[in-house]
Amino acid sequence: MEAVVSELASSPNEHRSELASSPGRHGRTVELPAVEDTIHFGRALGGLLTAGDLVLLAGPLGAGKTVLTRGIAEGLGVLGRVSSPTFVLARVHRAVTGGRGVPLVHVDAYRLGGHLDELDDLDLDTDLVDAAIVVEWGEGPAERLSDDHLLIRLERRADDVRVAHLLPRGSWADRDLPC
Repeated sequence: MEAVVSELASSPNEHRSELASSPGRHGRTVELPAVEDTIHFGRALGGLLTAGDLVLLAGPLGAGKTVLTRGIAEGLGVLGRVSSPTFVLARVHRAVTGGRGVPLVHVDAYRLGGHLDELDDLDLDTDLVDAAIVVEWGEGPAERLSDDHLLIRLERRADDVRVAHLLPRGSWADRDLPC
């Protein structure tokens, strides 16, 4: 199956209207009809990530945040099974020897309740130097970790198709994003 991509030109919500009015900022919507499409999209995104990259995932339960992170991990070529770090808050997946050399820090900010001090306790700003960081439930306080990040809002439509709204911030606005 193939993902369907469209450009975000305008929208009734504040985030998209901010994108439309900010020079150099753009958004994109990707339809992900099947789980395999979500993993494939994540794999393509993971293949672009470097140490210092921050990806924030937002969306309701069942929208595909952890599945997308699995694909990102495959694209990075890191060790370990990717599962939601809900109860441990963060998992570090080391880079494979001989691979790209970029570890993944996978964070679930759901239980942090939006408190920046609890997020600060994880020292993610330190990890940003050496790893790519993916934060599930990352919209809000996690956005303050870096002005340069990619926010991906995921939704699950009634027809069970996942939709990813890519909202690049800072230097991400100038990067090529996977379709």
